[in-house]
Amino acid sequence: MATLSFSQSQPRRLLSLDILRGLTVAFMILVNSSGPGAWPQLHHAAWNGLTATDLVFPTFLFVVGISIVFATEARLRRGDARTGLLRHALRRAVLLVLLGIVVNTFPFVHLPYVRFYGVLQRIAVCYLAVALLYLWDRRIWTKGLLLVCLLAGYWMLLRWVPVPGAGLPGRNVPFLDQNQNIVAWLDRQLLPGHLYEDAPLHDARDPEGLLSDLPAIGTTLAGLLAGLWLLGSRSTQKKTMGLFAAAAASLAAGYLWSLWFPLNKKLWTSSYVLVAAGWSLAVLALVYWAIEQRGWGRKGLGKALAWPCLVFGSNAIVAYTLSELLDEAQGLIRFTDCGKQSTPLLFVFQHVFLPIPDPGWRTFLYALFYVCLCFLPVWLLYRKKIFVKL
Repeated sequence: MATLSFSQSQPRRLLSLDILRGLTVAFMILVNSSGPGAWPQLHHAAWNGLTATDLVFPTFLFVVGISIVFATEARLRRGDARTGLLRHALRRAVLLVLLGIVVNTFPFVHLPYVRFYGVLQRIAVCYLAVALLYLWDRRIWTKGLLLVCLLAGYWMLLRWVPVPGAGLPGRNVPFLDQNQNIVAWLDRQLLPGHLYEDAPLHDARDPEGLLSDLPAIGTTLAGLLAGLWLLGSRSTQKKTMGLFAAAAASLAAGYLWSLWFPLNKKLWTSSYVLVAAGWSLAVLALVYWAIEQRGWGRKGLGKALAWPCLVFGSNAIVAYTLSELLDEAQGLIRFTDCGKQSTPLLFVFQHVFLPIPDPGWRTFLYALFYVCLCFLPVWLLYRKKIFVKL
């Protein structure tokens, strides 16, 4: 039976984890603010396939899984009761769901069309499921077994469960058809008219659908397993090598499985979980090697380069929520510019970025400007040592 040897000392905060979290949030804001004309890697794949943008959300869930390990162990060592940690996890999940609904409905609430799913809601579900699992059972082999069961079970659901009204995938309807798949069908039954991709009833679907929460929990479990590895008492060098080895194995397994079970972020396919986890592990290994093993982010130029990511990572949920609300809030400020209705951000885009001839650079530089705009209030919180913990 696989077990972990934990260090007897208090688990120290991983600077590399904070930097990875901040880097992920910054890139998330960047791609969300990239519009038409952006480079292909700054857009999600239309359906099957993978771009850099498709790796952002699973990387954040991966980081959530790691954070669960370190936060739980630190509180248990301080003497906090498990019942208290349970209440904290439930409260945090509820607040994330409510915050997600605020993001989806701001600034105007239209109850008949409210989208109840969303990014923050998925984070809440995955966080709660994995946090409760870890509080209940801290053995490593049970997490690995559950991860395998989730990925294999999800593949069987999508491959062998007939879609009502369409038939068996791969025989009566194309496998992973955009509209006729069991994930979209279930969402349409449970929340018709409340899905992200609002369309005629038989075409509506949601990229954060209910059934695809199962493999998303698998992504968070992969992060939990990485956290357990990092929490062990082995040397920093061995931890780095283990992360790189796990990244290579996960990427190889995921890309191989994708030959039969395509990579698909909107359905969060099992092969996508493995490939995304592989890239997350690779980036984590690189950052961990640079920060924890080489010490590059703790002084000099390395510290200066890591600092923006550290600031974003210190209030990651605040940064993401602010990026979503700011765009909607500034849209309420309307004025006339050159005889046309404009808003503050539209004014900046038209007068500063639109003259840039290349559409890719134009969109990228505007998105980078928006990231910097969102950075300012988070930086103020960081300076005042205010860290919002839901």
